[in-house]
Amino acid sequence: MGKNARLLGRITSVSVYALCAGAMAFAQDADPGAETVEEADETRTLETVEVKAFTGTLIRGVAPTGTNTLSIDEDLIEAIAPASSNDLLANVPQVTNAFNTAPTPGATIANPYNRPNLRNLGASGGATTLVLLNGQRMVGTGVLQTSPDPSTIAPSVLGNVEIVLDGGSSIYGSDAIGGVINFIPRSEVDGIELSVREGFGDEFDSTNASVLAGQSWDGGNVYLAYNYNQHDDIFGRDRDYVFQDHTARGGTDYRSVNCSPGTVIANDIPFALPTFTVGANLCDETDVLTIYPEQRDHRLFGKFTQDLSDTLTFELSAYSSDRETVHQGQGAGVGTGVRGQGMITAANPYFQSIFGEQSQTVTFSYEDVFGPALESSVDLSAWMVTPQLTWDFSETWQLKLSANYGRSDNVVRTNQINALAEAAALAGTTPETALNPYNVSATNPAVLAAIGDFQVYGDSEQELLQLKSVADGTLFSLPSGDVKLAVGAEFIEEKIDASQGQGPRQALELFSAGSSRDISSVFGEVLFPVFDSETLGSLNASVSARYDSYSDVGDTTNPKIGFTYKPTADVAIRGSWGTSFHAPSLADTGNSVDTRIQVFPISPFLAPGAAPTDYFRPTVAIAGGNPDLRPEEAETYSLGMDWTPMSGGLEGLMVSLTYFNVEFTDQIAVLPVLEPGFFSIAAYEPFYTINPTLADALAVGEGLRVENAPSLEALFFATSPYLLVDVRRRNLGSVKTDGLDFGVSYTKDTNIGELHGGVWGTYTLSRDIQAAPGTASVDALEFGVSRLQLVADLGWSMGDFEASLRANHSAGFDASETGDVGSFTTVDLTGRWTLPGNDSWRGDTVLSLGVDNLLDEEPPYFDDIDGYANGSTLGRVIYLGLKQTF
Repeated sequence: MGKNARLLGRITSVSVYALCAGAMAFAQDADPGAETVEEADETRTLETVEVKAFTGTLIRGVAPTGTNTLSIDEDLIEAIAPASSNDLLANVPQVTNAFNTAPTPGATIANPYNRPNLRNLGASGGATTLVLLNGQRMVGTGVLQTSPDPSTIAPSVLGNVEIVLDGGSSIYGSDAIGGVINFIPRSEVDGIELSVREGFGDEFDSTNASVLAGQSWDGGNVYLAYNYNQHDDIFGRDRDYVFQDHTARGGTDYRSVNCSPGTVIANDIPFALPTFTVGANLCDETDVLTIYPEQRDHRLFGKFTQDLSDTLTFELSAYSSDRETVHQGQGAGVGTGVRGQGMITAANPYFQSIFGEQSQTVTFSYEDVFGPALESSVDLSAWMVTPQLTWDFSETWQLKLSANYGRSDNVVRTNQINALAEAAALAGTTPETALNPYNVSATNPAVLAAIGDFQVYGDSEQELLQLKSVADGTLFSLPSGDVKLAVGAEFIEEKIDASQGQGPRQALELFSAGSSRDISSVFGEVLFPVFDSETLGSLNASVSARYDSYSDVGDTTNPKIGFTYKPTADVAIRGSWGTSFHAPSLADTGNSVDTRIQVFPISPFLAPGAAPTDYFRPTVAIAGGNPDLRPEEAETYSLGMDWTPMSGGLEGLMVSLTYFNVEFTDQIAVLPVLEPGFFSIAAYEPFYTINPTLADALAVGEGLRVENAPSLEALFFATSPYLLVDVRRRNLGSVKTDGLDFGVSYTKDTNIGELHGGVWGTYTLSRDIQAAPGTASVDALEFGVSRLQLVADLGWSMGDFEASLRANHSAGFDASETGDVGSFTTVDLTGRWTLPGNDSWRGDTVLSLGVDNLLDEEPPYFDDIDGYANGSTLGRVIYLGLKQTF
């Protein structure tokens, strides 16, 4: 049989018994001689199990009872050939925030890396999707985030990726609300493997190269892997679908007035420079902004395994990652970093009056001096070491002891114009001190140097220590099978030390904050074979629960129950119910580095009845972390079935359907102060004060640093603020969503080779969002959420040749006032040719060809600032690959 033609079959829904019918990767991972789940299924008992542990359960040898699980095996990973683990997850429909996109990290501390999000529930600085490496937590990344970056692990070292599409806090604790993604590295490497893959597209090139070297011996193995990944940046001008002037399509003109040459507004009339023609100069900033940044990765992974005796095994794994991402500008809507604007008066020696007026408003760009956009960079590095000791202390009982320690270092630099220096230069009264906005390059170089000297900076160091012990085995036997029990305990310590500041690069005023906490946990799971008979079939049930005690946010207990009923050998009916939680991130609590008072010189948000002059009074906003945050919580349940016929000419068919329901509450968010009617919503009244007194301001903000003012007291000297608003992160929102996960695949051997086809995806039935308690729920499906995401594939393999077509599809949706957004479908082609090696020193040689977005489809038009929505793409990219083993 071919291995890679069955692309969709490698990503397939599985239940406790239907597992091996459609996902051979699990059986391949079993140790030689161990009994697989499939073999246990054939005997219709649970008396013997393999040593493999599955994601979503503590009990070895069986998949999680009642739970829908996806598997991506090594063959499919190699066929897709993603540059990063995030790119791999972009092929999974349930990773709804990334599916059918080119995952792109941001340029600021707000979003410097990609975080996969099953069901797209969101989680502020943390995560509602738990990301694991071989069942262990990974150290957090970012400045205002503490969730791990999956791209730390190179796809070339992965043997499998298991995804649990259900709550998992009863097993793993925090974060497992939308589900669990477990990256499982190869169990061993024996020999040397070299691979390189070059990508070529329109204004785009990429290189991905890996080397793996390992050695096996009686009772052990060691291997080390290195991966290098690099790709060019792509600018908005390189893709036709990225543009800002939508008037030709009946939309809005989002072009900027911060151009070179600029625009002068005199007596409320705009004049385009340099000729002072009535009208404004407009420019499309996306032309000079990167929509896909330049990036370089260096990633290491190593694993050592040694049997110390017949019953004792020691393992040690470690990884290291270093990545640099470079953006030009900060993205559409944020800007190029070289925008200039302000007021100029007749006191400026460069002032050019039009009507005899004494002042003008000017908008312009510094691109003739500093280039079309300023560079922003993100540097992320992380490492972890995980030793583990496994003791088989009886025929059925096993004890695992593990330690896991890691650290990440993260630096984000966003370059901007120095607004204070710019304002001072516009107010300058001599050619040596003044800015010339009509011809920026004619300005004194020293003045320009001061204006261009500004950076928003953030860094952090995060640490994770995890100590864990798990024992599992057979408790006792019944006629229907073995009752199995697993119990465990865990201790986790998390730390973050962060700094943030802004100002001239050589004189940054940094504010630092640090937080730490520890978590003590106990947990357990019981698997009970209720009955197993020829007439009734078999029914298995499981119960799991976990207690977590946090040093900062209290205690929580989360249970889960599940069942799998098999009326026949090829039909499984399953269901589960449980509760899950996400503890507030250390980046969201009261000691967060971004906790501060922000002072705005004006008040753009006015309540009904406000005087027009209130617009010119300050607004005081309390922003950042909140010491009173509670854990986010969820109740989840699912019901599904799997049909894997074993006779009747339908062998090779698999059908799976799962209904899921998630009720997510206490979501961490900030007040929607930009929402129309904000002041008329009673639920928001406790968080703001109109015409506050100094005592009001000190009551909520005393001791916090103040931005854009000397102190709170200074705001109440000549005048007083109009608005005091608390926009710190807090438990506000809720999301209620349900839908269907589905999959149909069929594999058949023919006289022209093996053929495979399938369709697999997710369909959202409802998604209701409530911004805060007491506010009305909003149907998100009515204003901008795609209901349907799916993958379809068709594959063929024969002998040493394999080929497949895979389509990723996102359905269109209604975007309310801006009109409908179309569907987006990309088609990828992959092919491989294996040249068998000789019997001496050379192994197989594999030549591969891949074409992503074969038809060069563009994302659908959307009347927004960058012109598209419902997906993203690099365009058509052709990949040539070579892998050689020794």
